[in-house]
Amino acid sequence: MKKGLIILSLATVFLSSCSGSDDSTDTVNPGPGAVEGSVVQPSIGGPNEPNQIYVDFSSGSSKSIERTAWDLGFYSGSEFRVILNGSLKMAAKKLTTTNIDEVQTPDSGVAVNFGIVSTLGYVDNPNGILTGNGGGEGTAIAEIAANDSDNAVYLVNMGLGISTTTPAVGSANVDGDPRGWRKIRILRSGNDYKLQYAELGATTHEEVIITRKPDYNFTFFSMISKSEVAVEPVKTGWDLNFTTFTNYYPYENQMVLYPFADYTLLNIKGGTRAYEVVMEDINGGEAGYNAFVLANVEDSKFEASALDHRFVTWRTEAGPSTTMSVRTDRFFVLKDAEGNYYKVLFRALKNDAGERGYPVFEYKLLH
Repeated sequence: MKKGLIILSLATVFLSSCSGSDDSTDTVNPGPGAVEGSVVQPSIGGPNEPNQIYVDFSSGSSKSIERTAWDLGFYSGSEFRVILNGSLKMAAKKLTTTNIDEVQTPDSGVAVNFGIVSTLGYVDNPNGILTGNGGGEGTAIAEIAANDSDNAVYLVNMGLGISTTTPAVGSANVDGDPRGWRKIRILRSGNDYKLQYAELGATTHEEVIITRKPDYNFTFFSMISKSEVAVEPVKTGWDLNFTTFTNYYPYENQMVLYPFADYTLLNIKGGTRAYEVVMEDINGGEAGYNAFVLANVEDSKFEASALDHRFVTWRTEAGPSTTMSVRTDRFFVLKDAEGNYYKVLFRALKNDAGERGYPVFEYKLLH
């Protein structure tokens, strides 16, 4: 399948939208070159969902990266924060040592599954907010301290690769073979990062300086390829990320770790905001979407998304007697970093053969 966006009508479909109101939001002008909208299918690769896709509304473009291409993301913002690749079910546990060359052993409890509670802090908080004091808040790896002696070694479960087994029609199979373990220690290097990493049994380690890139949310690194990897577009150059995802989920009166396929994240660090509009009629989402104009936008509703990038509850959850499907009672309103407003409607998550991993959505510029 071609990477990027498959445009289901034309390469870029210009769709009309209008507003007859004299509300002040009608005076908003689209950013330079903002496309009117499109009907698109992010090419996440079918039911094994091998790709992460970054979609930019204003340009109508996208970027595709294989999920296994990176392991760690080094934050470019004011805090020294490092994230794990949650699309692979990676997990990390802080050790009591600061000696990266000390031999370590795997810990089967450092994993992503229903038996692992969020308060253990083995994964990044799924809301996308990096700040926190551990115990399931903030990042699994504590903020990198200025004092080297305060930065411990972490045991890292590298998660699972990409499955090549085709699941039953209507199901997803995203988990491949285990990717093994690493031990890591991260220090500051001026305004940048110093990453030390090795196999668990090694008594020596690799070391690399990770340079902050202010135009990007993160600098990404692969401990497998031992190199930096270009993953996200520039931080103002994308709005939605289609990916598999490690989430928190309520189970027996506590929050546990649970992996999701067919997930969509909002670029809140780059300034994108959104809210959903739920209709009373179970099939009223499309009618509401068609009728929605710029004058209907409620700017105050965007602020909630600044605290949680799990923006689009656009599909149902599968269960023992139910199959996953698109929620037909809602659409979404999105505001990008340039101040452009869009309405967004999800139309499908399966192809005509009933196979998952083929989402389709439509968006239109409001002006």
